[in-house]
Amino acid sequence: MGRLLYELGRLEEKARIANERGSSKAGKSSFSWAWGLDGTTEERERGITMDIAQQMLTTPHRQVTILDAPGHKDFIPNMISGASQADCALLVVDAATGQFEAGFERGGQTREHLLLVRSLGVAQVIVAINKLDQVDWDRGRYEEIRSTLRPFLLQSGFHPSKTKYVPVGAMLGVNLATREGNDATLLQNWYEGPTLVDLLDVLEPPARDITAPLRIPIANVFRSHGSGAAVSGRLCGGVVQVGEKLRILPGDETAIVKSIEVDEESAPWAAAGTNATFYLTSVDPVNLHIGNVLCSTTDLAPLATVFTARIIVFDIQVPITAGTSARVELFHHSHDVPATVSKLTSTIDRASGKVIKANPRVLTKGASAEVQISLRSTTLSGPAAVRPIPLETFAVNKEMGRILIRRGGETIGAGIVLGIDG
Repeated sequence: MGRLLYELGRLEEKARIANERGSSKAGKSSFSWAWGLDGTTEERERGITMDIAQQMLTTPHRQVTILDAPGHKDFIPNMISGASQADCALLVVDAATGQFEAGFERGGQTREHLLLVRSLGVAQVIVAINKLDQVDWDRGRYEEIRSTLRPFLLQSGFHPSKTKYVPVGAMLGVNLATREGNDATLLQNWYEGPTLVDLLDVLEPPARDITAPLRIPIANVFRSHGSGAAVSGRLCGGVVQVGEKLRILPGDETAIVKSIEVDEESAPWAAAGTNATFYLTSVDPVNLHIGNVLCSTTDLAPLATVFTARIIVFDIQVPITAGTSARVELFHHSHDVPATVSKLTSTIDRASGKVIKANPRVLTKGASAEVQISLRSTTLSGPAAVRPIPLETFAVNKEMGRILIRRGGETIGAGIVLGIDG
């Protein structure tokens, strides 16, 4: 991503040289391009992306907001937060011998990332097969990786017409924006297709529901200059204007939109599908948390502690049971809360939607099922009220109605909200 930003003039030469010097000094010279997006001291010291970095780039026909998500399995919650704000996915795989296999086989992150983004509603994917320069631009290696990924992408729900592959050598800048120079000679011998920028330039923006009620799940909270607070997130529906009064859910606090920033520029309004920063006044920053949802004061999102969902169970070793033993973590946008799979209602035929079995005892890998999920209290001692979360059925708002379930550090299922029970 760092090299792509540089090729498109989004990373200045001065910053590139500073990153090169700094990474060499830290003994991580090969990470100098990553420093274009990995800005925190810890990310730079460890040499891995941990948080979601947001950047802008422009192609001839598209303005693209990049959410650079971490690939490491310790930071999947951050990756989910980024993926839940995305329209399209750019999957970067390592073509070096043994490296692609390590990512794609069980325990690697390639499969989980593809399943997560598809479960969160992303239907378009570009697969950048990177580091081909390390295998001398071997066409056989490129085709081998494509043929391994193709059936898995199809099985995960990506339509072949919305799946594109591109060979790149990012460190050298080959086939990102251009395919020129000595470094690209070997690739030019067998590849005449589009560059990565060409593919980004023809991505299809999904339809935006600007007539829907306003919903802004908060992805980040930070102190603004002066009084008040600032939050960032992506509108899941509706339109918001400067001066508007918003309700913060859960809770009964309100805030006024002082200003809106889209792509680092001031804007009078923002509409569904936009990633924006909102500077708020008339609110104590203490009342703003990641996972809260901003709504118009006249049309609030429902709050739920118990709901029914239809889920697909991923490739798990230990089956899902119901009740207290089925403790899970529920992910909804940037929010993760403790929950329990309180009831297994039925298993369903994925193709026809018909019930196969009512009240099954367990759910095994690959199952499609209707379940009831109940939120748990976050306090360890004594009875405590369970804090509800703003949630909507998938039929009403697709983005507000998607959920993921994780257990013991792995994603075990994903699904959609069918009904709110309490």
